[in-house]
Amino acid sequence: MLEVINPATEEVIETMGSATVEDADEAVSRAKAAFPKWKSIEPADRVKMLRRLAEALDSERENLARLESRNTGKPISEALGEMGMVAETFHYYAGMPERVLGDTIPVSGGIDMTFREPLGVVALIVPWNFPLTIASWKMAPALAAGNTIVLKPAELTPLTAARFERIAKEAGIPEGVVNVVVGPGSSVGQRLAEHPDVAKVAFTGSTDVGRRVMEAASGTIKRVTLELGGKSANIVFADADLERAAASAPSGFLGNAGQDCCARSRILVQKTAMDDFMSLLETAVKNVRVGNPADSDTEMGPLISASHREKVASFVPDDAPVAFRGDAPGGSGFWFAPTVLAPVSNDDHAAREEIFGPVAAVIPFEDEADAVRLANDTIYGLSGSVWTRDGAKALRVARAVDTGVISINSNTSVRVATPFGGFKQSGVGRELGPHALDHYTEVKNVYFAL
Repeated sequence: MLEVINPATEEVIETMGSATVEDADEAVSRAKAAFPKWKSIEPADRVKMLRRLAEALDSERENLARLESRNTGKPISEALGEMGMVAETFHYYAGMPERVLGDTIPVSGGIDMTFREPLGVVALIVPWNFPLTIASWKMAPALAAGNTIVLKPAELTPLTAARFERIAKEAGIPEGVVNVVVGPGSSVGQRLAEHPDVAKVAFTGSTDVGRRVMEAASGTIKRVTLELGGKSANIVFADADLERAAASAPSGFLGNAGQDCCARSRILVQKTAMDDFMSLLETAVKNVRVGNPADSDTEMGPLISASHREKVASFVPDDAPVAFRGDAPGGSGFWFAPTVLAPVSNDDHAAREEIFGPVAAVIPFEDEADAVRLANDTIYGLSGSVWTRDGAKALRVARAVDTGVISINSNTSVRVATPFGGFKQSGVGRELGPHALDHYTEVKNVYFAL
């Protein structure tokens, strides 16, 4: 049996069964059996079904948010925003079945045309940091394109995925189209990645596990989408609005208690602005309200587990260059105070590895070329920010940094209508926006001789 824990109290929320490899096989069989009918549903009818599902998610937003907050420890204000995005994602892709278009191509002797065909059964393996949000990024385009799905949530955070399966059935999604299996990644996730009847696996998680997913999928040449780790740079030039950049920086590395692959956990600051920026940043970090996730004023909650807290703490040993810390509660719960390390070399452990916690490393740089060099000196390339009042410089740097998503004078990364994904070892493929549909369809070419 699986005990689901509230990370803010360390209390058991729910006890549930843990799926086996046989359960995964049964889920794939159900999805495979449902695929021909789901694929053949007229696009306009699939639109109506997905609209009903999106509306049901809208009506369940508060219940889902409370469940997500209790299971993950994230503040209720964040959870409400995330559940709003879940519904928005389904609303966005509900309109897509009628927009999955092909081309006509002029050729000699006839007409050539292309069609985008669904893949079949798609396995979706999602992490514990944004459980239902990241699942929705995969489920909505997969379903819109005509695929059936098997969703494997993380064992630590399965509750909203299980609730989603019930909501989908109540909204009229046919039996077998949406299947949820809760079990270990080492067995259930591995089986889904290897399964001969799974046409594609979409995975979000660490780069190390992503390598294993890609290897497992290679046996049957599955399509693979991977959204993996990050060590994103938040580049602050001396000519930036320093007050705004410093006020925004905590959300860039403390959101979801830093358990975010997009976290701007490397803060690159031009040396001539270092003193002013650090003073402003200290005030901003110490003003972050850390505490009870159920309180609407809370801005940061606990880490997900005791073992993860130990991992985060290993990046801040006794001799670490701690510039300042924020506050965190004592007692029960997996709390870790917001921590800023400075000055840090880009070669230091805390600047190289994904900490996945509320810890930032501040790295000084000389000029534009130095900032780009440091930003790119990493195996990752997922997200990032550039802060400057110089528009030409902002665009030069944004183009020069090797990352999939970058913001200018902002620390946000994700929007439903725009593509999201990484360069280098941060992943393969794109989620969200119209680009996601490309990863859930195959192009079929038909030549008609005249």
